[in-house]
Amino acid sequence: MASGDEQSAEERLIARYFRPLATHPGAFGLADDAAILTPPPGCDLVLTTDGVIAGVHFFPDDPPDTIGRKALRMNLSDLAAKGAKPLGFLMSAALPAGIDERWLAGFVAGLGADAERYQCPLLGGDTDRTPGPLSISIAAFGAVPQGKMVRRSTAKAGDRVVVTGTIGDAALGVRLRRDDGLADRLRLPESMRNHLRQRYLLPQPRNVLAEALVQHASAAMDVSDGLAGDLAKLCRASAIAAEIDVARVPLSDAARAALAADPALIETVLTGGDDYEILLAISSERFAPFRAAAGHAGVPVSEIGRLFAGEGARFMRGGKELTFVRPSFSHF
Repeated sequence: MASGDEQSAEERLIARYFRPLATHPGAFGLADDAAILTPPPGCDLVLTTDGVIAGVHFFPDDPPDTIGRKALRMNLSDLAAKGAKPLGFLMSAALPAGIDERWLAGFVAGLGADAERYQCPLLGGDTDRTPGPLSISIAAFGAVPQGKMVRRSTAKAGDRVVVTGTIGDAALGVRLRRDDGLADRLRLPESMRNHLRQRYLLPQPRNVLAEALVQHASAAMDVSDGLAGDLAKLCRASAIAAEIDVARVPLSDAARAALAADPALIETVLTGGDDYEILLAISSERFAPFRAAAGHAGVPVSEIGRLFAGEGARFMRGGKELTFVRPSFSHF
């Protein structure tokens, strides 16, 4: 049981670092045991949760501001794929003894900048000391017009398979972090190395597309565990089959350069995860207006395949189906 002095230290930590992020009136300045959140009239409340653990989701020496931002953006990406507008979040932080004031200041600066940018204020949470690695868990809340949440189980035969942005950059960025000599072997210029590392450090959730998804998508989910694995999940949920043309999967210049030097990296690109792009199924008649809305929002979208009756997701290249040693990122 914590002593009174320890409780006071925790209260001071919360007041100094986290209370400034609790701008929602229902958070009560983090001075109560719970918060109140009322969704806008005519809206459903959408709930999601995700967390990060040092050594599992990020490197322990990553900049603290990027850790805070990534933890929130992972959850924002889930809300975006459901067509939901962010309303706020809860956070539980388990902090090891090595975390000091400088680290906390950087973490909160990054977290606070994104809370303001995405209009997703802190509503409450918990702080603890832990003998294990640093762990941050966030539960985010959003609003979507009643009955309109975009699910992963409502894709239909004949729908097009579409993704936002580019695929594989973050997974390649992780490979560069783990292997100091890989970038040299791939002959990547510094600008490309930085691009891949930055995509790992800082996802780009596609919340600007939430309304367009509600209006046009048959089904959607965010790509967190790799395109191949997440497409398989969507297919299972919708009892549908997919065929993907690997040549049409959107890649950055850096990813193309890496693949040109080592074609075997295609498995990392398609299965590595951490993309935090949106994978969606969309009918042919809704694709043009969705693409126009995405273009207006500055988000590139690419059609990469089709859905049809059956089961399973096939990735085809040059008329042959690719097979993967590890089709999806998994903690277990």
